[in-house]
Amino acid sequence: MASAAAALPRTPPVALPAPLRRASRLFPLLAVIALLATPPLGGEGSVTAADAASGLLVVWALVRVLRSGARPLTRTAAVVMGLPVAGICVAAMGAADPGTAVAGLGRYLQIFVLVPLAVVLLLRDRDDFRLAAAAVVALALVEGGVGVHQYLTATGASYMGEDIRAVGTFGAVDIMGMSTVVSCGLLCSVGLALDPAPEAGRGRRRAALCCAALLLVPLALSFSRGAWIATAVAACALLLLSGVRRALAVTAAAAALTVVVVGGTGAGTQLLQERLDSITQVADAPDQSVTDRYTMWAAAGLMWRQTPLTGVGLKGFPAHRDANSSLALSSASDTAGAGAAFKRQPLLSPHNMYLLVLSEQGLLGLVTLVGGWAALLTAGLRGLRLARERGRGVDCALVANGLLIWQLVDFCYGDIGGPSTLVTALVLGLAAWFAIGGREAVRP
Repeated sequence: MASAAAALPRTPPVALPAPLRRASRLFPLLAVIALLATPPLGGEGSVTAADAASGLLVVWALVRVLRSGARPLTRTAAVVMGLPVAGICVAAMGAADPGTAVAGLGRYLQIFVLVPLAVVLLLRDRDDFRLAAAAVVALALVEGGVGVHQYLTATGASYMGEDIRAVGTFGAVDIMGMSTVVSCGLLCSVGLALDPAPEAGRGRRRAALCCAALLLVPLALSFSRGAWIATAVAACALLLLSGVRRALAVTAAAAALTVVVVGGTGAGTQLLQERLDSITQVADAPDQSVTDRYTMWAAAGLMWRQTPLTGVGLKGFPAHRDANSSLALSSASDTAGAGAAFKRQPLLSPHNMYLLVLSEQGLLGLVTLVGGWAALLTAGLRGLRLARERGRGVDCALVANGLLIWQLVDFCYGDIGGPSTLVTALVLGLAAWFAIGGREAVRP
């Protein structure tokens, strides 16, 4: 019996197709992207499923590094990725409330160090990068679809007395969540559509271009001025980096599409026009949100002048806000709609990441954190030049640089906070992989 069983041929294991093998290997990263659309596990302000998945992502990447036994990062990458730790830790030690400082320390390390580093370690080649970018586009399409439905059915967040603001599954509290995801998905689509490589194929480029066109609608219906400005700047930068002639042609096509979709259908034309006009009225007749933002910017500057080197301490802005603000500050904003009751949401940050870091972490934190972002942008632009010379990975270069430019511009009008904050970590991780971590980023 034993000899007969040994004589039977063994069935070879069934090999999974390459896309499925790639997706299974990147499952922790794809899970984080997919779970971004889920609400907090224990109610408002608690940990989300995406936060839990990001912890598993970090552990997964660490196990892979230990099992491989190879040097995971170059010296430059290790310095750039680890540089923010110094300023964050010093600011945590200088905080007045130890409990709040520890929570802030964990959050800052998660967003600016651990999750981006895990993304860098998990991605192997350009196809991995493209799959992650496609996952961001898919999430943006889902969130954008929910947002458009909210606008059409008046079930969104409250805006100008009507529940029409598109916020997706993030709700009225994280009102910037959907616009952030949609903006990143739009830029990923634009970068993939501008790929000049013959192997990209017309079908893939057309599909990416269609996704970008579709995402313009929910972005407009988000009524988010900061997201509009950051997306416009990043998209224009991508078009110019891909070629001046192409930039002019795509800009003309996008303008025509915008006129047809918005002007032709009459969808929210008056409200959109008023929102656009408000961007230029920040000095003459600013609304209360603009007044609050400028007041908090001034308060952040006063905090920094008191302790210029190390700041007031991590998560210390709310405690020092009132003492450094004028009477023009309303201290809270009104939120309602999208399934939530009316609520006064306290203003706990200056809505400017650079001023938030400067006020809480001082010059030390600003140099270490923003200096790392500047290094990523410099290396990313250099990588784009190499990719164009070698004819490989131009789409990855455009996506990485476009996302980073968007984030750096958006930080002028916003900061971290809410369930969508993990998008920032993913953006930094993708940009870092191409700029300093991906050995296959531009290699032919």
